[in-house]
Amino acid sequence: MKNRTEQRTKTAAQTELHERIQELIQSRGGGHNEGEVADIIENALKLLTDVRDTGDVRMIKTALRELRYAFRLFAPYIGKRKVTIFGSARTSPDAPEYQQAVEFGRKISEAGFMVITGAGNGIMQAGHEGAGPERSFGVNIRLPWEQTANPVIAEDKKLVTFKYFFSRKLIFVRHSDAIVLFPGGFGTFDEGFEALTLMQTGKSQLMPLVLVDKPDGIFWKTWDLNIRGQLLRDKLISPDDLSLYQITDSADEAVKIVVRFYRNFHSTRFVRDQLVIRLKTAPGESALAAMNEDFSDIVVDGRIQVVKATPEEVEDRDHLDLARVTFNFDRRSYGRLRQLIDVLNGF
Repeated sequence: MKNRTEQRTKTAAQTELHERIQELIQSRGGGHNEGEVADIIENALKLLTDVRDTGDVRMIKTALRELRYAFRLFAPYIGKRKVTIFGSARTSPDAPEYQQAVEFGRKISEAGFMVITGAGNGIMQAGHEGAGPERSFGVNIRLPWEQTANPVIAEDKKLVTFKYFFSRKLIFVRHSDAIVLFPGGFGTFDEGFEALTLMQTGKSQLMPLVLVDKPDGIFWKTWDLNIRGQLLRDKLISPDDLSLYQITDSADEAVKIVVRFYRNFHSTRFVRDQLVIRLKTAPGESALAAMNEDFSDIVVDGRIQVVKATPEEVEDRDHLDLARVTFNFDRRSYGRLRQLIDVLNGF
């Protein structure tokens, strides 16, 4: 009897809390995603008892504030494809890599993409110079020795500055449709390996990851030799994982790789156990038969088939104008899935 009484009391208190949170939300005029916001408020209140350390709470507070601001900043441009450029802040303007980054930024913006960089000097400034401030975003980080954004993006409204690397990285991945790496140091390798890890594990959308050497350079070629000679040789990665990145020493080729990826492919989404791939043009029957033969190893059961929008997509109004193929994906062979996307882009 005592346990039942305690449970009823707890349920009544929870109901009252939910009602008061809803009243608070309505007092602010309501808005988007009220259920999710209510859950954030409830979890914030739990910090009063669950987290004692002031530094931990300040980290949560700062990360939430900065992410909210960043998402608001990117929201008006949600329909625009974006390419993130990484590379060394120490690269001088007279270096060939700098000039390549300027050229890439200009040509990828001419192809209809916007450019995101870390807003610093070197390769980041070069990317902004090429794209121009009107087609650039800056996602800066506060550091003791690099606190100011480069002059191209410094006065632009599309600049956000983060205190923590983890929240900054989230924005890069969340809003990127391609990632291009020029030669750089620890930070460049960190961002490249994180992008590879997220794609390899299915924690982000597949996208082009292009490693750009200077003309006739070997920076990324040497990196690739190590990947193949150590990780692949020792079976620490799959041979198919090598499909997750491409290397070139040409800005023109880097642009082509990015643009080609979206020639037919649009995006993916899981609906229950099915992976849905949205396309501009669906494959014909003969092409579909070939794909089922060539990629049967990543299909758990059934076949790759052309379908209409699922009820879940219709409810969400999720790109209903696009064609679709779907299949029961094994959820681990993302290198092979990238190869399938390349095939779909051939139509």
